[in-house]
Amino acid sequence: MPDAPPPNHRPGQPKLLDQVREAIRTRHYSIRTEQAYIQWIKRFILFHDTRHPAEMGEDAIREFLNHLAVTEHVAASTQNQALCGLLFLYKKVLKRDLDAVEDLVWAKKPERLPVVLTRTEVKQLLHQLSGTSWIMAMLLYGSGLRHLECLRLRVKDLDFEYNQITVRDGKGEKDRMTVLPGPVKEPLRAHVQRVKVQHDRDLTHGLGSVYLPYALERKYPRARFAWGWQYVFPASRVSVDPRSGRNQRHHVSELVSSRALKVACWKAQLHKPATCHTLRHSFATHLLEAGYDIRTVQELLGHKDVRTTMVYTHVLNKGGRAVQSPAEHL
Repeated sequence: MPDAPPPNHRPGQPKLLDQVREAIRTRHYSIRTEQAYIQWIKRFILFHDTRHPAEMGEDAIREFLNHLAVTEHVAASTQNQALCGLLFLYKKVLKRDLDAVEDLVWAKKPERLPVVLTRTEVKQLLHQLSGTSWIMAMLLYGSGLRHLECLRLRVKDLDFEYNQITVRDGKGEKDRMTVLPGPVKEPLRAHVQRVKVQHDRDLTHGLGSVYLPYALERKYPRARFAWGWQYVFPASRVSVDPRSGRNQRHHVSELVSSRALKVACWKAQLHKPATCHTLRHSFATHLLEAGYDIRTVQELLGHKDVRTTMVYTHVLNKGGRAVQSPAEHL
């Protein structure tokens, strides 16, 4: 006999994961959030032998999350992401109010200070980079951009006259202004001109469109072809947009800049575990070292709470900067 349809399922109703995707896109969540939530929901279903989530509840969620923490030893942030995805499924898609998910074995969240490079180390690192990789690293360090914020920059966000960058839809869907570093200004301008040539070539081949956030494409149908909306750091190849199914040029992959930085660190013989985000940490720390007030640094970084920015003061107060070793008096 064929399997009975899952609870709360009506003939002609979209499949569960399609309902999740629709609910996520209705709320304008990012494509990364969509992919993460879908992946966790799939793992949750497979963990419980493909039972439909509507047949399960708090106990099933607790069992799955405890498995992640105890058996798979996932990080606290990973376990929290899984919980968020499942709560979204039950509350927004299945329309079920869950009781408090208690008795969870939370993965311990380590309290670590950020890795920060000295000015000398930053110079050594940048010396090993060239071309587009150097420009991107300069923006990460000189503007304090997050990695994805740098990759998602649009041409219209650059203001060469006022030496500033507008970060659109940063973390928490917040816009902010930050500085455009002087040393990268002319190389960046030349890079943008080369991107313009590529964009014009795409237009002649019937391409040249780019992803637009929210409902801008419906409001301005031709905006996706406009020069100002193009990515500052476009991918080398045209690809299929996972949502629209349209062939267009997305921004360059995170792996490109991450690998370039990793190679540069090796060549510069840096022994710190530096990543692209390390340059942002170094930006904040060096500004505080230079005497800029913490509120200014908070605004440039786009932190909602000044306590997040305070971590860089802890970096400054550690070691030989603020404390004199008793060995000095021997």
